[in-house]
Amino acid sequence: MNPIVIATNNPHKIKEIHEILNGAFEVKGLKEIGCTEELPETTGTIPGNAVQKARYVFDHYGVDCFAEDTGLEIDALNGAPGVDTAHYAGPERDALANMNLVLQQLEGLGDRSARFRTVIALILGGELHTFEGVAEGRIANTRSGQDGFGYDPIFIPEGHEQTFAELSSEIKNAISHRGRAMEKLKAFLMSD
Repeated sequence: MNPIVIATNNPHKIKEIHEILNGAFEVKGLKEIGCTEELPETTGTIPGNAVQKARYVFDHYGVDCFAEDTGLEIDALNGAPGVDTAHYAGPERDALANMNLVLQQLEGLGDRSARFRTVIALILGGELHTFEGVAEGRIANTRSGQDGFGYDPIFIPEGHEQTFAELSSEIKNAISHRGRAMEKLKAFLMSD
């Protein structure tokens, strides 16, 4: 199989995806195909943004690729930040500011249930395929842990007492939203 392009330049996502795939097939980041522009994410939905980014790379660079979009959905905030997860506290995409805003908004609320949702859009030979992964959990009262990225220091996955940022990458990747979606993608690609 030819290498497949991951439609992101986020080094944290690329590292995590490489760890999850564990050499099952060769993947490249956008920089490796000369794509340095910001990909469009204007559909207003997580699945729509994933498809939009994959189609952009396929249409402009002519390569098989997959894109993912992820959102943190907090029940007490009516599903926010959702599709606005990366820039919840502003266009700077500041993870610390995003977490602080969530913690501030949840202050004094009893319901801290939440989930991470990832949708992967794969364009292979011009055909679109999508895969979804969900990790249920809750929002911690304070930030905890040094690993991971984004909201990992405040998200406690179901069945655990530690945040994603406190868990080893092996455990996180096995139970995370992105890990679950990637396993579906990997099984699909290996079935060909």
